[in-house]
Amino acid sequence: MVDGDYEKILVKISEKSGVNKEELNRRVEAKRTKLSGLISREGAAQVIAAELGISFDNEKIKISELSSNLRKFILVGKVIDVSPVRTFQRDGKESKVANLKIADETSNVKVVLWDDNHIRLIEGGDVGIGKVIEISNASVRGGEIHLGSFSELKITNQLLENVNTSKVFQEKKISDFKPSDNATIRAFVVQVFDPRFFDVCPECKKKAIPEGSGFSCSEHGKIIPEKRALMNFVLDDGTETIRSVLFHDGLSKIGITDLENADSLLKQKQNLLGKEMFFSGNVRINKFFNNQEFIVENADEVDLDGLIAKIENK
Repeated sequence: MVDGDYEKILVKISEKSGVNKEELNRRVEAKRTKLSGLISREGAAQVIAAELGISFDNEKIKISELSSNLRKFILVGKVIDVSPVRTFQRDGKESKVANLKIADETSNVKVVLWDDNHIRLIEGGDVGIGKVIEISNASVRGGEIHLGSFSELKITNQLLENVNTSKVFQEKKISDFKPSDNATIRAFVVQVFDPRFFDVCPECKKKAIPEGSGFSCSEHGKIIPEKRALMNFVLDDGTETIRSVLFHDGLSKIGITDLENADSLLKQKQNLLGKEMFFSGNVRINKFFNNQEFIVENADEVDLDGLIAKIENK
């Protein structure tokens, strides 16, 4: 079974060549065997494409078709979010970076701008929310589009109406996780820790600051805080394990509904151990331990009937 960037490459090669994915996958594995496994599946697929006379250079693609192996492509998207321009020091010189999020009807993606000419388009108001832009000669890194001095960004009059603004998660294996990935995994819960509690502002949900005998918020002043919880647990999908975090509002999705009663909580934790579910979230680096962790945003039961139907339809 193939997934991720490799799957996208196979689909594109199959569409252009007429060769089915199973045959392409066989050729890829044969090529990797010939090269003693020193080439990735994605790289071998690119070699097979070249042997078939297929080039992906300067091809107009959709956001859902982005993969880390793409270098020369054309992408059109509507700007749905713009972050403030940030400055930083590099080699004793002040530089700037800006982030956008663009969307089309298939998906959305973060765009990172490093070139001053592109950044000036934001600072001057030429590029903003609602504008449709065309990007070319960019690179894809960590699921993001990065534009440097040789990249092109321009405003286009192309209309994009029903764009996909919802967060998009890609099915991955834990062993393939990279920081900033928005991923969905099918995994077992193999370890569960006790919940940790903290206080937040009832208005903005930011962490409450202890002040004398009470609490305050940097934005809302003195407050009566809300008690919130988070829980750490370890997930295993058969390729690796990863420490995961789920915050208060999502705990009920994994069956943790009683945080106050010790006996009830113990039973719910025991019921959670060994349970298989689909987990969606974001991969980030835990700065304290300097390793990857998975911030879970959603958890769903495994629908075996649906999985069987999906396999049968392939």
